[in-house]
Amino acid sequence: MTPADCLARLRLARTEGVGPQNFRRLLLQHGTAGAALRALAADPANRFAPPGTGAVEREHDAVLAMGGTWLHLGTPSYPPLLAQLEDAPPILAALGNLALLPSRQVAVVGARNASATGRRIAEDMAEALAAEGVTVTSGLARGIDAAAHAGALRHGRTVAAVAGGIDIAYPPENRELQDRIAETGLLLAEAPLGTAPLARHFPRRNRIVAGLSLGIVVVEAAPRSGTLITARLGAEAGREIFAVPGSPLDPRCRGSNDLLRQGAHFCETAQDVLEVLPATAEAIPVFTPPRPSRTPVRPPAAPGESSPSGLLSLIGQTPVTVDEVLRRCHLSSSTARAALLELELEGLIEALPGNRVVRSGIQRTQEPEG
Repeated sequence: MTPADCLARLRLARTEGVGPQNFRRLLLQHGTAGAALRALAADPANRFAPPGTGAVEREHDAVLAMGGTWLHLGTPSYPPLLAQLEDAPPILAALGNLALLPSRQVAVVGARNASATGRRIAEDMAEALAAEGVTVTSGLARGIDAAAHAGALRHGRTVAAVAGGIDIAYPPENRELQDRIAETGLLLAEAPLGTAPLARHFPRRNRIVAGLSLGIVVVEAAPRSGTLITARLGAEAGREIFAVPGSPLDPRCRGSNDLLRQGAHFCETAQDVLEVLPATAEAIPVFTPPRPSRTPVRPPAAPGESSPSGLLSLIGQTPVTVDEVLRRCHLSSSTARAALLELELEGLIEALPGNRVVRSGIQRTQEPEG
């Protein structure tokens, strides 16, 4: 891939409204990102607005100046398991040890307001997994995530997917931990440099954590938490789901205990994970697109159509399938699903079996978990 193509891909990926699925369709229709950008500029009906080339070049060069690199979907350096996702990030900024990407990865995730016991379990389990050559992946949040990263770092085997820009420490108290991961582990970010994490960024980060991993271990998770969303995304992608049992009297364990009732693997130690986890991460074809389609790329929604509140108006007290919501909205599938995840994190909707959703009416006021 030429430097010009790298910059064109970054510019296309940073275009408001394109999203991962439209990015793939545009490459499929036009062959290269540069050709796609030229076609958009020549279309009088186009509502996409790519950023200026100068801003993209500055971001590109700033990541390189930090000692980082760019991972492009469809290239050998891109994580093969993550590439399986329908909405895999077109581009990731990476800082650290890229040799960790093709290794076996296990996500260890859980509550931000974790108990001391939960943090100890996560840290010990992550250290034991890393000692066996397994890379521990998480989201660099407070609580369980931070404990898992700290344990795995003792063997230099951890990957952190962050919700904001790769240069932003969030939460701020994890700055030292984030710097250590950049030195001996690996940091990944989908968001542009300088992006401060917002609620809508966490579901997108969660899909990266799930997509990178062969299995997801949940240590303490409340109902309707971001941690459970990560577990569900992993299950939908065919990954193994593990849960550490907790006290029925602790609300932080109700979600993880419910995973066990739903069939998650019972997990108390790293050995419980290793006995189920595949021996190797099989090499798979990356970015094998479908046959060319005449389906046009869907333009970004008009003002107001792209907000989660617009989607919420389509969901009532009677369960409705996600497919029906997607048919009735004016968003691309990936954009709509991200908005649905945001609504679920806020406690406004609930996901039900059978790929259905329903209005919950319970709004979360605290920072979204996971």
